[in-house]
Amino acid sequence: MANEVDVWSTAAPADGGNLGDVNGPYSDDEDGLDEAEVNGNWTPQEKALHEARLKAKAKRRLRRSSSRNSASESSESKDLAGADPHSPKGKVVTNDRKSRMGKGRGLPKKGGAGGKGVWGAAGMVYEDEEPDVKDPNYDESAQGDTVYETVMPEVEEREMEKMVNPIVQEYFEHGDTKEVQMLLKELNLGPHKYEVSSLAVSLSLEGKASHRELTSLLLSDLSGKMLSQGDMSRAFDKMLKDLPDLILDTPEAPQMLGQFIARAIADHVLPMDFLDYHKGKVDCEHARVALDRAAVLLSMKREMVRLDNVWGVGGGLRPVKHLVKEMNLLLKEYLISGDVAEAEHCLRDLEVPHFHHELVYEAVVMVLESNGDTAGHMMMKLLQSLWKTGLITVDQMNRGFERVYNELPEICLDVPHAHSIMENFVDLCYQESVITKQLRDTCPSRGRKRFVSEGDGGMIKN
Repeated sequence: MANEVDVWSTAAPADGGNLGDVNGPYSDDEDGLDEAEVNGNWTPQEKALHEARLKAKAKRRLRRSSSRNSASESSESKDLAGADPHSPKGKVVTNDRKSRMGKGRGLPKKGGAGGKGVWGAAGMVYEDEEPDVKDPNYDESAQGDTVYETVMPEVEEREMEKMVNPIVQEYFEHGDTKEVQMLLKELNLGPHKYEVSSLAVSLSLEGKASHRELTSLLLSDLSGKMLSQGDMSRAFDKMLKDLPDLILDTPEAPQMLGQFIARAIADHVLPMDFLDYHKGKVDCEHARVALDRAAVLLSMKREMVRLDNVWGVGGGLRPVKHLVKEMNLLLKEYLISGDVAEAEHCLRDLEVPHFHHELVYEAVVMVLESNGDTAGHMMMKLLQSLWKTGLITVDQMNRGFERVYNELPEICLDVPHAHSIMENFVDLCYQESVITKQLRDTCPSRGRKRFVSEGDGGMIKN
């Protein structure tokens, strides 16, 4: 008997599956499982099967309850739904906005303002709403008159020289300070705007005297409009510190900077106490030279008037008589010293390349009026050097000699042997390649010499 019980208990898990098949998957009889629980502990397979059947049973109950509720609600909604009196019996009004779910107070949805293509309830007036900036669909350009402003990025310190130098160099060509102001206003210089003054002065130190005069005028026009006295003082302080570097390119930088300081104080670009503030506080020797130079210029008589011409007058602005006098003085000094390089330097400082023919004319006239051949050889050497360096062009050289050719008859009144001296000097210049062959051939010869007198009977004079 004990053996039969053991066999039946071991065979129970296998029969559990058959039991489920007999009772059906949806059977509520669980006697087989109860007997298995009584006879021994459940195996994992039996426990999983039991849980699955419990879940299926709960789903069947939920389905049955939901189907009953939906049937009752549908019948109630048919009874509550109103019908049009003019429509056939039993026809429901489809345009009715009342709820058909049998819930609520029987009022139309959304107060009668719902439905496709409906903008709202009848008689509703919508007011203008202010656009919300935080709205994802917010469009700034569609909100009235939109003004767009171009914002220039601030110029960095390392880019200042690259952007300002072309403007200053172009200013040296046209001399229009208003155009410089317009171009500088287009740049967002920011706190580095004071460097405009220092860059302009540094460029003019390497240029001509006319460039330095234009720079002084530019500083005077920029003062009070774009740059304050504090900005100008800061710029000149920077240049005083940079003098050791400026001297490498321009040995005369301390003297020139001193003239700039004196001119700036006279033009009220720098404060009057600029020199007093730096007096005794500068360690650099070159800076002291510049400050001493400015102090000397300001202490001279009528300093404010004389400092207007501290750089001289520009070449094209000088009167002709002044230029003629300067060139005469230049040639006389050359005849005394014989320094060709100094003569070239003085001619360049005059900055009148269109008036160099006057130098050629004055040089030839001095040769005609001189005694001996020394002046002729020295003038030929000077003209030859100016010709080779390109300081005097072929047009200026030809024009100077042609002026002497045209005035030679008048010169002969004071210098009787002017023709012979002229011929010798022209030949010498041609041999040294100073003038062209065509210019030599156009040199006027001396007047016709009569060998036979009309009353001598054809006799040749001795």
